[in-house]
Amino acid sequence: MKNQSSPASSIRAVCFRVRPEALPGWALAGWAPVGVVMFALALMHVIAAPPADAAAGHAWPAQAVEAKAPRPAGEPIMAIVSIKSQQVTFYDADGWILRAPVSTGTTGRETPAGAFAVVEKNKDHHSTLYDDAWMPNMLRITWNGIALHGGPLPGYAASHGCVRMPYDFAAKVFDKAPMGMRVIIAPGDAEPVAFSHPSLFVPRQDALDAIPARAQALDREADEADKTAAAAKTAAAAAKREAAAAAAAARNLESLKRRADAEIAYAEKIIATARSNRTLAMAQDMRQKAAAKVAALPAQLGAARADAKAKQDAADAADATAKTAEATRSTAAAAALDARLAGAPVAIFISRATQKLHVRRDTHKRAPDGGEIYDTSLEFPVTIKNPDKAIGTHVFTAVARTADGLRWTEVSIDNGDNAKDALDRITFPQEVLDRIAPTTVPLSSITISDEPLSSETNYRTEFVVVLSNQPQGGFANRERSPDMIVRDSDEYGYGGYGYGRQRDWFPSYGYGYRQPPRSYYRPPGFWNW
Repeated sequence: MKNQSSPASSIRAVCFRVRPEALPGWALAGWAPVGVVMFALALMHVIAAPPADAAAGHAWPAQAVEAKAPRPAGEPIMAIVSIKSQQVTFYDADGWILRAPVSTGTTGRETPAGAFAVVEKNKDHHSTLYDDAWMPNMLRITWNGIALHGGPLPGYAASHGCVRMPYDFAAKVFDKAPMGMRVIIAPGDAEPVAFSHPSLFVPRQDALDAIPARAQALDREADEADKTAAAAKTAAAAAKREAAAAAAAARNLESLKRRADAEIAYAEKIIATARSNRTLAMAQDMRQKAAAKVAALPAQLGAARADAKAKQDAADAADATAKTAEATRSTAAAAALDARLAGAPVAIFISRATQKLHVRRDTHKRAPDGGEIYDTSLEFPVTIKNPDKAIGTHVFTAVARTADGLRWTEVSIDNGDNAKDALDRITFPQEVLDRIAPTTVPLSSITISDEPLSSETNYRTEFVVVLSNQPQGGFANRERSPDMIVRDSDEYGYGGYGYGRQRDWFPSYGYGYRQPPRSYYRPPGFWNW
């Protein structure tokens, strides 16, 4: 038999759960009647209780409590949200540092599970969809509106897809969490564990030491190529103007010849039908003058046409030179960027669904909407043993240097192989081992998943991976990003590996490349909380 509590016991229970600062001011002033206070407490108990349909048949886990590790904390490098435990935990290189209860998405608006990263921070965000609702200390993890932020915590999943944190806790972690910090949302409980494997990248000190000099040399080459391209572009523009002027001069002479021929024809017609000597004389004079023009024009026209052709040939040659110089500039800029970013953390994503390996880095350049720009992905085919067998979703993170290389941790959040078996199945492309592995630094990561890249992965994000076998209500109810083909470099002065055209992803809010014009706008409902 169920143990049924009396109304009095319910009121006593809520008295122990409600913090004094959560009570109305009049309830704390000392003058309110006891009955009124008890009624208010009982009402708050009813409001805070889980919905009947949500609570029915569920044994809700004990609510997480806010805690701080009993040691000095380093910079957060990862946050893990457990949907099951309704808890978020922040980690530095040595373990957990902060944890707190959360409220994730309710039924139909579930918070998507997967791997994300902080793409924007907003201290005082207000919703554009829900009556200007206050969502302070917002850490955005997708551009379609999923974020961690301060909010009310009723003790169960109740948001529209975001992860609500306690207000004070959200303010505390806002300044600590860096842009690009990994955010893992796990269906169950997960934590990073120490991990080692022969496939995890080991940097070479000589390669790391060579980065500054190589970057400086390639920067100089890029500067020279940029100047050469600019000069070639200017010369090509001048040659085009000269060719256009010569062509216009030739067209003018052709027009004069047609006009003179027309005057001769008209004069001859008048001569044939003249009824007076005066009219005949005027027509003969017109024909004589027009004939003189026609006689002189062929030589002028020939010279003009020859000049126009010569100048057009020169313009074509100058244009070809400019295009070659621009290609050289683009290649030099790509090499220089590659060299500059070689010492920055690198993110690797391997998808069993697409059999592809992607590489990208944060350029730390600002995007128009406030996020940061990531370089264009380097993409390789990758060999995965037993490609039809689930591999799971695993995130490997280099958290610190060691005497022998790097110290790695691993987080698994999906069914499939264990982390060791997952890495055993991967054969990394040789170019990645030669080009990327030797300069791997702390905060670099390797993510392996059964999933393809989410459509939320774009030039303003690191890799976004969403588990398709978990509810995605809060994600699916938001406007998704269309697939687009874009160029690899733009007006912000960055480019990417390869500098080729690739498949990329952009939200449908107007951000991204438009040729022409460019359009960056923030429509109503940009945040769909």
